[in-house]
Amino acid sequence: MEDDEVAAPLVSVIAQPLANEKLAKKVLKVVKKAAKRKSVRRGVKEVVKALRKSPKGCFCVIAGDISPVDVITHVPVLCEDAGVPYIYVPSKDALGAAGLTKRPTSVMLVLPEPLKPGAEADATFDEEYGKVLAKLKTQAPVFAR
Repeated sequence: MEDDEVAAPLVSVIAQPLANEKLAKKVLKVVKKAAKRKSVRRGVKEVVKALRKSPKGCFCVIAGDISPVDVITHVPVLCEDAGVPYIYVPSKDALGAAGLTKRPTSVMLVLPEPLKPGAEADATFDEEYGKVLAKLKTQAPVFAR
């Protein structure tokens, strides 16, 4: 392996559907904008709690290199039950960085609206969010109730 090459993260076997490089870049860009608007839920505990409330119009981003994988195996099932599209991205470090945290993050739920009212409206976010959500609905398995 040359010095210029970066080692690819070891992605779990269950990480399906895994975003390709182009889609992962778009998804992480939307996550970053959503984090600035404070319209994300981070971490397994927070995401599971939000998914049980059956949110509308959101999507879930899961890191594919989580070890042990048992920590997140129940999240796709909850997403399918709630009718929320989900996608795996290759790196928990990239997901954490996109979510504007210093720590790696295993799972994030991106909401269409900010958690607290009064945040400024961003037309570019709404447009990009809509495009990514439409792409995920065609790629990701979604099973509505």
